[in-house]
Amino acid sequence: MSEEKKKSPFSIYWIYAALGVALIAFQIYMNTEGHSTIKYKETFFELVEQKGVKKVRIINQSQADFKLNAKGISIVKKAKDGELAEMKKMLAKNSSVKGKEITFELENIGDHANFEKKLEAKGYSNYEDVNEVNYLATILGYLLPFAIIILIWIFVMRRMSGGGGGGGGQIFNIGKSRAQVYEKGKTTNITFKDVAGLQGAKEEIVEIVEFLKNPKKYTELGAKIPKGALLVGPPGTGKTLLAKAVAGEAKVPFFSLSGSDFVEMFVGVGASRVRDLFRQAKEKSPSIIFIDEIDAIGRARGKNNGFNSNDERENTLNQLLTEMDGFGTNSGVIIIAATNRADVLDSALMRAGRFDRQIYVDMPDLNERKEIFQVHIKPIKLENNIDIDFLSKQTPGFSGADIANLCNEAALIAARKDKKQVEKQDFLDAVDRIIGGLEKKNKIITVEEKKAIAYHEAGHATISWLLQYAHPLVKVTIVPRGQSLGAAWYLPEERSITTTEQILDDICSALGGRAAEQLTFGKISTGALSDLEKVTKQAYAMVSIYGLNDRVGNISFYDSQGRDSFTKPYSDDTAKIIDEEVSKLIEGQYQRALKVLTENKDKLQLLAEKLLTSEVIFKEDLETIFGRREWDKEREEEIANIEDNVLLDDAEVIAAENNSTDPSKSDEENSNSDTH
Repeated sequence: MSEEKKKSPFSIYWIYAALGVALIAFQIYMNTEGHSTIKYKETFFELVEQKGVKKVRIINQSQADFKLNAKGISIVKKAKDGELAEMKKMLAKNSSVKGKEITFELENIGDHANFEKKLEAKGYSNYEDVNEVNYLATILGYLLPFAIIILIWIFVMRRMSGGGGGGGGQIFNIGKSRAQVYEKGKTTNITFKDVAGLQGAKEEIVEIVEFLKNPKKYTELGAKIPKGALLVGPPGTGKTLLAKAVAGEAKVPFFSLSGSDFVEMFVGVGASRVRDLFRQAKEKSPSIIFIDEIDAIGRARGKNNGFNSNDERENTLNQLLTEMDGFGTNSGVIIIAATNRADVLDSALMRAGRFDRQIYVDMPDLNERKEIFQVHIKPIKLENNIDIDFLSKQTPGFSGADIANLCNEAALIAARKDKKQVEKQDFLDAVDRIIGGLEKKNKIITVEEKKAIAYHEAGHATISWLLQYAHPLVKVTIVPRGQSLGAAWYLPEERSITTTEQILDDICSALGGRAAEQLTFGKISTGALSDLEKVTKQAYAMVSIYGLNDRVGNISFYDSQGRDSFTKPYSDDTAKIIDEEVSKLIEGQYQRALKVLTENKDKLQLLAEKLLTSEVIFKEDLETIFGRREWDKEREEEIANIEDNVLLDDAEVIAAENNSTDPSKSDEENSNSDTH
């Protein structure tokens, strides 16, 4: 791809500015050429009295110009002090300017009538009283204030409309589309090969690109290309990256912009920009329009225009709806949009005919994380034994953006330690840095606080190890990180659904820290804030959202559209029952945690003492104290059985293929095949 030429800093406005400065300088030069100014009238009248002045002109009854005769020049040249001495310097400096006589100017003559009387009294009556008009100065005096006001107005309007742009600036193009166009060989240099994972999303997006490249393949069967595809998913999962790949792969004009590019403080600008965008796209059809963060203009319209609504945003949305699928809609323009909040979008925007496809871009699973790692570690110098499978298993819940950040953090950590290659430990340190925050070894913590933190974290580790459905522990530390004084790292199972028992074990494990403090010290602290926040949300979700409570029943008060934020969908009596059940659930799991820790108090103490000594413990340390988890053994056996069954099935398939008979063979040949 040829490099895009840089914009020249030259502008026509520089010419206008240079002409203006030259005009003003010329005016000043013409007014001062061959002129020298004196301040005091006494000096002038002294020269008049000594007959040294000739050709006096009183201009506009406000100032006087005069020239010196031979006697006046002689008087000035003999002067040693006062203003005559200053005139002597002026005479010596300027009398030879272009061969002209120097003209002296008395700026202020005071009262015009008195000045003339005094001039006549000194014996000089051959003066000339004239009126002069400086047309250039008059014109500039009228136009300059207006020019300054216009320049300030243009500057302010350019700033308000986003600035930039030549040829009149944004003030004259405020209703124009701000889309960035990729065409005529200009691409993002990203292809579908650069997008790891996202197999389902890529299939649907690739199909759109293939239709644009080879429409006959689909139209022969009577198929029509979808008018729009909406990419939905959590932040960092690769929605914008998919759009960049489309821009890199598609051989048609690609218009890229954000939903906020339509938003402006001026009425009607958003709708105007939508019209201009689709006009350009239709002129270059077939083409693709990509709108990132479409929820900026696509939010559901309110029924009450006077409350909680924005008329300008709704006008922009109405224009977008009309352009996508209205009365005069033209084909050939495909819309791709991305959002994190599909639940707040207007239903008219989501219907078939506008966005025919909603493509959910979910968090990557284990295999997809492996593919993403392989993309992002390419530019990194790695040691030879880096296990990508291990890194993929250590990052559940990480998005593609998180993994890219993880790889970069690992490289930074290795460089900070003056290493020549990025090692496995650097990746683990990067995981700790991203999840827990920056390590703070110099934070001041008293001995009592450190002991309380150690028992708190040991309580979490003990409960999670002894409960069947709690997440397996990876690492526990009492080194402060970020805002936390201690932390426990778990390796969550990648579940598609979650049962009541699994949630209860998670709640019990989260309460294990506070229970360990209560059991060991007989008092509790504020260190369980994040734990209590987590379990409270989980308990309320069980009771009021997932219908996992017997007393409340199979009822969910979840509002996926988020439209009942000001009202409760249940009565006060039901709210009281929900609160009671949540409190009962949490307190029950707290007592369960106390019971488990009481039964294993000696092991809890061993674990806490080891934490106080080494500050960091791992899964192997828990196995030494508690022994292997029975559930881990059962799971390993189950996985082994599954693998054996897969191998057995493969062997049976191979045997069946080998023993299959060919109708073209004779019976004897088939019988020989069976024997072998």
